[in-house]
Amino acid sequence: MQTPRLKDFLELHFIILLWGFTAILGKFISIPAVELVFYRTILASVALAVVIRLKKQSFRIGRRNIAKILGVGFLIAAHWILFFASARVASVSICLAGMATSSLWTSILEPIFTNKKIRPHEVALALLIMVGLYVIFRFEFDHAVGISMAVVSAFLASCFTIINSKLTKQHAATTITCYEMAGAWLATCLFFPFYRQFMTDTGELQLGLTWVDVLSIGVLALVCTVYAYTAAVRLMHKFSAYTMNLTVNLEPVYGILLAFFIFKEGEQMSAGFYYGAAIILFSVFLHPILESVINRRQNRLKDALPN
Repeated sequence: MQTPRLKDFLELHFIILLWGFTAILGKFISIPAVELVFYRTILASVALAVVIRLKKQSFRIGRRNIAKILGVGFLIAAHWILFFASARVASVSICLAGMATSSLWTSILEPIFTNKKIRPHEVALALLIMVGLYVIFRFEFDHAVGISMAVVSAFLASCFTIINSKLTKQHAATTITCYEMAGAWLATCLFFPFYRQFMTDTGELQLGLTWVDVLSIGVLALVCTVYAYTAAVRLMHKFSAYTMNLTVNLEPVYGILLAFFIFKEGEQMSAGFYYGAAIILFSVFLHPILESVINRRQNRLKDALPN
């Protein structure tokens, strides 16, 4: 592993800041969440295909694998639609607080889909996150629909993250993401007839874009998706998994702070929201610290055992 420099640390935090900025960008875009995901995914998939060509990588991973990865793209489409819808139905802060529950879902789902054993400290932290959600629901009941969308979005994000952890061991990460974006675009297209029939007032899609929409979607697809993802993969060769995970936990913090300064959402949130969000974020930050302590103890026990 290469030794990270100050420039690498700054770039890592910039990437996390971009991810925290996605919900805010979604609020600037005038078209609904479904049409937004349609544009973001097709632009990201085309841009990633160009990157793959420039790097002279192969698109060939087998038909069965392509079908499986396209299926993961369906989960990503649902995740993004709910994510952007949550930010609009409720607020950016509510959306990001709900998204912070992804670690809760991972602690539940990972032992089910992998050989990983259930770890007591992860169960305890999951319960702590549920307490934080209860506090937010109690004080922000008017935003129950928005935070429910964000929690389901976090659940879907946990699902495809677990699946991707297996896929990246078999195929190039850029190729996987390209097919996933294509799958997300296809899922959105297939969802359009149902969406038009039951979820729009006029029965028509709102695909017309303003210049602000074009600019914002371009930043979402090219900067927050293509650049941020490829740069994060590159930085994984310089940072430990612990450092990466600990820094990614700052995403909801950066996002809520940005929302406060841009939208003044601090005037709209009750004190109960901040109590609940603080509980959730505390548990998220505590997880990697406990992981480090437990791993050190296990290594000491192994070293103490006779050979």
